[in-house]
Amino acid sequence: MTNQKTGFGGRVMKPIERGEVMDLADYETVRDRFRGRVIGEKRQRRVVLGSKASAVFENRDTVLLQIQEMLRTERITRPAAVMHEIETYNELLPGPDELSCTLMIEIADKAERDEFLRAAKGLESHVWLVAGSQRIAARNVSHGASAETWADAPADRTTAVHYLKFLLPSDLAERYRAPADGRDRASGVALEIDHPAYAAHADLSAETVSALGEDLRNP
Repeated sequence: MTNQKTGFGGRVMKPIERGEVMDLADYETVRDRFRGRVIGEKRQRRVVLGSKASAVFENRDTVLLQIQEMLRTERITRPAAVMHEIETYNELLPGPDELSCTLMIEIADKAERDEFLRAAKGLESHVWLVAGSQRIAARNVSHGASAETWADAPADRTTAVHYLKFLLPSDLAERYRAPADGRDRASGVALEIDHPAYAAHADLSAETVSALGEDLRNP
């Protein structure tokens, strides 16, 4: 994977390129193995936020999986349409000194889910990464809507899926970019939602923090 140096001390996570994306027939031959590997990665990147939400921190593998699965599900083959999906999902990749996550509302009952989404309007403005005394507000990513979950929510509710980024202060990014040296870097790191209709706080596991440190170190 080629790193691209920036002027801000961090590195840009290299965008997914067309040559990395398989056509539908070729993808079927490796899908089980690829999905299995990335699902394993996603387990250590998943954070449960109370009884109604969870988040997964994204990297190149998780984004590439989303692209391949979208192409497969929608049977997308036209070159322009394939490129549109690649460009759309590349928006999920974190920039320099950023972490990126997908926040999902997980309520099986449709009526209950719809009621919650109305009550939780503006939820994306109430999500935080907490590291000690520092609170980093989430930035909502809403570009390139090609799938239903990317579309803007109706005016009276929030969406069931949110794509969020956290820009880390430079000192915090350097702290987590440094190789582990025995210190408990996971201590005090959490995701938090403080919406009036839904509050949740989840400490990140040492495994999750280690994965994010690797993202910052080797994007």
